[in-house]
Amino acid sequence: MSNPPNNPYAQAAGAYGTNAQKHTPDQRELEGRVLLKAAGMLKELQDNWAEVNSDILDNTLKYNRQIWMMFYDTAIENNEDNKRPDDLRSNIINLANFIFKREMEIMADKDRSPAKLDALININREIAAGLMGNVGKSAEASVPEAEKQD
Repeated sequence: MSNPPNNPYAQAAGAYGTNAQKHTPDQRELEGRVLLKAAGMLKELQDNWAEVNSDILDNTLKYNRQIWMMFYDTAIENNEDNKRPDDLRSNIINLANFIFKREMEIMADKDRSPAKLDALININREIAAGLMGNVGKSAEASVPEAEKQD
């Protein structure tokens, strides 16, 4: 067999992957951080509602939807590697369905009320708090200062 070609992109990706594995938190913390990032983006959108255009709204909601699609897809899988209890899987699916429905309502709303974002922000923060081990603590307390826009 010959050596792999000297591809700088592949080398960079490999170096990144090795470094990321050494410095990445566990899966639950990572998921929590991603949810907090989405909550921060949604809160910033809400706080600057007068300046929001359709592209900004669509991109922010798309980011949130992609996160919840990952949760949904993982919960829907029913294989031996998926050790989640059925009630937990059902709750994740129901939450994801609610999020998808609320996002569609927001996009279809001609008046585009920013208050409709409250539920999405709160769900993301509460689930993140649970994933990061902050159950019983305020979800707001688990939001890094950089993500607080108040």
